[in-house]
Amino acid sequence: MKTLKASSAPNSLFWEGEDLVDPLGGFRRWGPDGREHDFRPVLSYRFDRAVRSPSGRWTVVYEERGTKALLLEGSKVVRELNRSFYHAEDYDYPVSLGALPDGREVLVHCPEQYNNPVVEDAATGERLTPAARDPQDAFHSRLAVSPDGRRLLSAGWVWHPFGQVWVFDLAAAVAGPAELDGWGRVSSPEGLDGEPGAACWLDGDRIAVSTGEEALGDEPVALGPREIGVWSAAEERWLCRSPLGFAAGTLLACGGDRVVSLCGHPRLVDARTGAVLAEWPEVPVSHREGSYGVTHVPTPVAALHPDGVHLAVAVEKGIAILDLPQT
Repeated sequence: MKTLKASSAPNSLFWEGEDLVDPLGGFRRWGPDGREHDFRPVLSYRFDRAVRSPSGRWTVVYEERGTKALLLEGSKVVRELNRSFYHAEDYDYPVSLGALPDGREVLVHCPEQYNNPVVEDAATGERLTPAARDPQDAFHSRLAVSPDGRRLLSAGWVWHPFGQVWVFDLAAAVAGPAELDGWGRVSSPEGLDGEPGAACWLDGDRIAVSTGEEALGDEPVALGPREIGVWSAAEERWLCRSPLGFAAGTLLACGGDRVVSLCGHPRLVDARTGAVLAEWPEVPVSHREGSYGVTHVPTPVAALHPDGVHLAVAVEKGIAILDLPQT
């Protein structure tokens, strides 16, 4: 592990080749020499998180518990984005960038209603999903387009409150409103008994889901409390489920069956077995679980290098670069 010094803790991190870039920090960057290089002034608003398209062309900066966001092409502002004020302070801003199978890069967000995900062409702003909708009463959050662009993941919540995970078919969503209006292909009580705290794509078909301590029933029959499971979107079933003896927090896929868990400190976890392959207790990160609730505990900031070997984690005095074991 090595630590790069930073003039302030980054709120966004992305790899560009061997450089690390912080859009929210004025597009400052750190090269292989580890030195911080400034680029331009910081965006003058309360934006505190960012997501980037797989190509690196598009970035959305947003206020995690606010209503405002900006779509950027490179460092240029393309357009302002908004979401409903309804309970905006209670859950994470729903936004994702991805690419459809035909190569079109898309923006997915909820510009009008908390329960109405919309897919837009990132370059033109054209809405690709039908406007006439009758959506379920679901608070969508932590949206993620699958690596192959065929599906959409939402790790949000419903009133109890209770966390939920939904998977949608993007081709069906573009063809008609019924897909995004429904409960998706993974939803409780059919697929989950424990409360989902985090989820991420392992590949174009499989998602890893971790659960917290809460449960819907006394006798779980699917994914129960404090477990991690792998769901197949194609087969619409759990491939495996395993006990997890700790809070997983944010999950980042890093190749094969492995995920990085960010809660308290980073851990490298086998999503199929729940086994901890490596951990870094000397690298503190926030104890954040789920997409809703506490407002004073932010989502950890981290970036996985495309090679799957290096993980950058924002810490109080800079950036920790972790080497992930490959065996």
